[in-house]
Amino acid sequence: MCHAVKRLFCGMGVHPTVHELDLDPRGRDLERALACLLGGGAAAAPVVPVVFIGGRLVGAMDRVMAAHINGSLVPLLKEAGALWL
Repeated sequence: MCHAVKRLFCGMGVHPTVHELDLDPRGRDLERALACLLGGGAAAAPVVPVVFIGGRLVGAMDRVMAAHINGSLVPLLKEAGALWL
């Protein structure tokens, strides 16, 4: 799923900052914190990828794809200065 989100953004001309939690020594703690942010609690199933645009939480893959389909993703990216269309 992480690969699909990265491909979506790169295909749009956006170059995301990516934090690979499996390579970070604090990865498990970060993943638990992200699960709590998404309302799943620390014991929830894995939630990655989690996308932030302009410092705002967009959500997991389903939220990103929904925003892309309903047309709200591009304005978010423009507002954050990540897309220049």
